[in-house]
Amino acid sequence: MDHEDKALGRRLREVRAWRQLSLKETADLAGISFGYLGRIERGEQPVTSRATLEALANALRIDPGELTGTPYAPSDPVGSDAHAALREVETALSSLDLGVDPGVQARPWAALAAEVDHLNNTLRANADYAALGAVVPGLLTELHAAYVQQPNERQNVLVGLLHTFYSAAVLTKNLGVRGWPVVAARLAEDCAQELDRPEWLGFGIWLRGNVAGAQGRTHQYGMSVRGIDALTPHLDCSNALQAAGMLHLNAALAAAAQSDADTTRDHLREATELASRLPERHDNFGYLYFGPDNVGIWRVSLGTELGQGAKVAEIARHVRPDALPLPAKARRAVFYADLGRALASEKRTREQGIRSLIKAESIAPQKIRNNIFVRETVADLLRQARRDAGGRDLRGLAWRMGVSPTG
Repeated sequence: MDHEDKALGRRLREVRAWRQLSLKETADLAGISFGYLGRIERGEQPVTSRATLEALANALRIDPGELTGTPYAPSDPVGSDAHAALREVETALSSLDLGVDPGVQARPWAALAAEVDHLNNTLRANADYAALGAVVPGLLTELHAAYVQQPNERQNVLVGLLHTFYSAAVLTKNLGVRGWPVVAARLAEDCAQELDRPEWLGFGIWLRGNVAGAQGRTHQYGMSVRGIDALTPHLDCSNALQAAGMLHLNAALAAAAQSDADTTRDHLREATELASRLPERHDNFGYLYFGPDNVGIWRVSLGTELGQGAKVAEIARHVRPDALPLPAKARRAVFYADLGRALASEKRTREQGIRSLIKAESIAPQKIRNNIFVRETVADLLRQARRDAGGRDLRGLAWRMGVSPTG
């Protein structure tokens, strides 16, 4: 086996030495025990929650990505294509300005609208990052051109830009690139300000909090609550209601990442109530899939984050991931990945956890293989269960993720 499964612990030890902090000093700053930190550094204990990862990063005054080692070197040709496309995405994000014609002839709005829909409703929903990377730069360029060349379509173009910046933020965030997800979210917020409509202002706040939360959960929480307050007078509009619901879920995640279970449950309850108020026929606002079924998936994720272990399986029994509008593969994969992580945390449900993780990877491989918490879980499972019944399947999953060889 290589040392990929111990990489986070090794980086943690290196940064701690660089900061000239002892094991005890770092543990105290992070709010964890001396022994627990020692096991993490030796690769004997996985880091499977945002709360722990971010507490360690805060203690060492670094970005969490400095510990996770993202972006990961891709272990398959498709993953390699996705990473290769990042350079053009970053160039587009850094060089395009709203109101400045980039010098290309934009297609008619109907053709651009169809591509925006395909980008978000198919490629991003399928977590096809290689295809996203191939489409985003050119589409952003054309949309900026259309904003200048087609003044009668500016409102539509701004919405198209919001959706495309969303895809750019998802792509760069999930491939582990630091900095650029926040740039994409900020540019989306600029478009939302230009539109000046409550639902899109809420969407912009949600996106920024979603991609930048790890850098400041307190700020993510406060920003989400302010966004909810601004949307409260507009909840008779189903789009504004969906934006408010997603902001409640953002706030719940921020609270969970700070181990605040009561606040997490409060916002989850609010999101559930808003989802129940959606009319039967409504737009999928922002391609966010907000509704009872997606709130259920978030409930599983939040239970996993709060360390509820195998109890999450009971929550999952009432969730219908396949009821989300097709394709929504990314959301379904999140459900099985977080369920798998929760089940894998206890010996009696470990095999079920492995099967759930493998199912998640089969649904959206590019997304799951780049997930730090799945990688940590797989590495720990591999260490604990090399010769048990799940060994072969687990080794296959680890190999595809680049965590370890099959031997």
